[in-house]
Amino acid sequence: MTIPLVVGVDGSEASLEAVDWAAGEAVRHGVPLHLLHVAARDHEASDVIDAASERVRKGAPTVRLSNEVLHEDATAALLGKGRNAFALVLGSRGFGDLAGMLLGSVSLAVAARADCPVVVVRGAAEHRYARFGSIVVGVEEGEGSGTAVQFAFREAHVRHCRLVAVHAWSAPLDASDSPRSLPSYTPETRRRPPARVLDDALRGASERYRDAPVNRRVIEGPARHALLEAAAEADLLVVGARRRQGHLGLQLGLVNHAVLHHAPCPVAVVPRI
Repeated sequence: MTIPLVVGVDGSEASLEAVDWAAGEAVRHGVPLHLLHVAARDHEASDVIDAASERVRKGAPTVRLSNEVLHEDATAALLGKGRNAFALVLGSRGFGDLAGMLLGSVSLAVAARADCPVVVVRGAAEHRYARFGSIVVGVEEGEGSGTAVQFAFREAHVRHCRLVAVHAWSAPLDASDSPRSLPSYTPETRRRPPARVLDDALRGASERYRDAPVNRRVIEGPARHALLEAAAEADLLVVGARRRQGHLGLQLGLVNHAVLHHAPCPVAVVPRI
C-alpha cells in the first residue's frame, strides 16, 4: 500500500492553496492524497472537508482521494499522520493565527517536529504552479543535507526541471579567533573548499537522477540571504533539518526559520534520517 500525501485543511484561503498544491504533487508522484481537518464541531467540519474534497475532484480527478476529520489538537493530529506519510502539506497561515503573523503557529510547530518532509505552501501563484521550472536546495557543511538533496533531486526529476544547489559559506577564522565560541564552527571548514562541500553533497543523488540538470552556486555570505535570493525564481525551496541530542523533535535553526517566514515560494523542510 502506497503511503499518502497528507494535507491539512481548515477552510482558510491558505489551506485551499495548500490543497491545490498537494493535488498537483500527488499527481506528479502517483501517490494518494489524504485531506485532514481538525475541528471542534462536526457540522462545520463536514462543510470544510466536503468543499476541499470537491476542489480536488475538479482540479485533479485522477487522484486517489480520502479524507478524515479529527477532534484533537491540530499539531498533534498532523504529527501523528506524518509518521506514515509521503509528506505533510500545510498552508502558511490558518484561521486561528493572529493577524500580521508571517507563518502560522501550527505550520511552524509541525515543520519543526514532523518525522516526514513538511511543505509549507506560500508565495504568489506563479511560484505555486511550477512556472519557473526550478527547484532550489540549500546545502550545508557536514551530513545534514543528505535527505534534503535526495528530496530535491526527486522533485526535479518528476517535474522535469532544473535543480539549483546553493552552498553559502563564510571566510575561515583567523588564528586569533576562538572556534569554541562559535557554535557553527567545525574543523572541516578550514580543510574543504566550499565547492568541494557542494560537489560531495550532490554526488550520490546526481548519479541516481542523471536527467536532472544541476546549477551549482557557491556563495560567500549568510545562507538565508543566498537561499531567499535563489528562491525568487523557484517553484520550491528545499532545506534540511537535523536532530540534536537533548532536544525534542527537529530544531529548525535560524536559516530555516527565515525561509519559512520570508520565502517567495513553497518551502519543504526535510528531516535528516
